Amino acid sequence: TEPRPHDPPERPETDPMTTTSTEPIADEPTESRRHGTGTRATRLLGIATLVTMGWLVAFGLGFSPADRDQDEAVRILYVHVPTIWLAYLAFVVTAIGSGLYLFTKKHSLGFDRVAGASAEIGVVFMAVTLAVGMMWGRITWGVFWQWDARLTTTALLFVSYIGYLAVRNLGGSHDQRARRSAVVGLLIVLEIPLVHFSVRMWRSLHQEASVLDTDGDIDMDGLMLFSLFVGVIAFTLVYAWLLLHRSRALAMEDILDDEGLDRALAARRAEGSG
Repeated sequence: TEPRPHDPPERPETDPMTTTSTEPIADEPTESRRHGTGTRATRLLGIATLVTMGWLVAFGLGFSPADRDQDEAVRILYVHVPTIWLAYLAFVVTAIGSGLYLFTKKHSLGFDRVAGASAEIGVVFMAVTLAVGMMWGRITWGVFWQWDARLTTTALLFVSYIGYLAVRNLGGSHDQRARRSAVVGLLIVLEIPLVHFSVRMWRSLHQEASVLDTDGDIDMDGLMLFSLFVGVIAFTLVYAWLLLHRSRALAMEDILDDEGLDRALAARRAEGSG
C-alpha cells in the first residue's frame, strides 16, 4: 500500500485579544528610545559648539599673537573672560526665571527648573574662571591668590550661588523649593555689579576691562579681539546646550519624585484600609 503523508500538526487556537509578543515592534520605539534630553535641535547645537570650540583652539593657541606685556599668558584670557561673562549671563537668567516664577499667575515650575539649571552651569563657569584666573595670577603677579577686591568679590559670588544650590536641595515640595530659591536668586544677583565694578570702586591689582570699558575704548589687537569674540560665541553655545539638557533632566527628576510620592501615598492608603 502507498504510505500516507504525515498530516501537518494542528496549530493551537489562540484568542487574538490575549495574544502577546515578546519581541518589540520595529516601527514603534521603546520608551527609553523615545524619551531623553536630546533632540535634533540639541544635536545640531552640539555640533556647532564643537566647531566653534575648534575655532577657539585654533585662534587662541595658533593665529592670535602674543601680548606685548603679558606674552603668551594672554591666551588664558580667551577662556577666562568668556567664562566670567557667561557666568554673569547664567546668574541673570536664574534671576529672570526666579522672577517669572514668583510674579506670574501660573507659577510655572518650568521657570524654576530653568533658573536652577542656569545656576548650576553658572557655578561651573565661575569655577573655571577662578581656576584659570589663578593660573594667570601666578604668571603675572607671582602668586596664585591675592585678597584683591575683584578676586574676593568673585569668590563671594561663587560661594553665594553654591549656597543657592544648597537651598534648592533643602527638601519639601516642588513649589516650596521654587519659592524659597526664587527669593534667594533675586537677591544674590545684585552681587554682579559689585564684582564687575570692584576694580573701579577699590584699588585693585586686577586690570580693568579691555572691551567693556566705561570710556568706550577697546585696548586689544584686532586678531586678539576676534579670538576673544570666538571664545564668547563658543562658550555661549556650550551654555545653551547645557541649559537645554539640564532643564529637561530636572523636569524628569521632578516627574520621578512625583511618581515615587504617588506610590508611597497609595501604599499608605492600602495599609489604612487593610
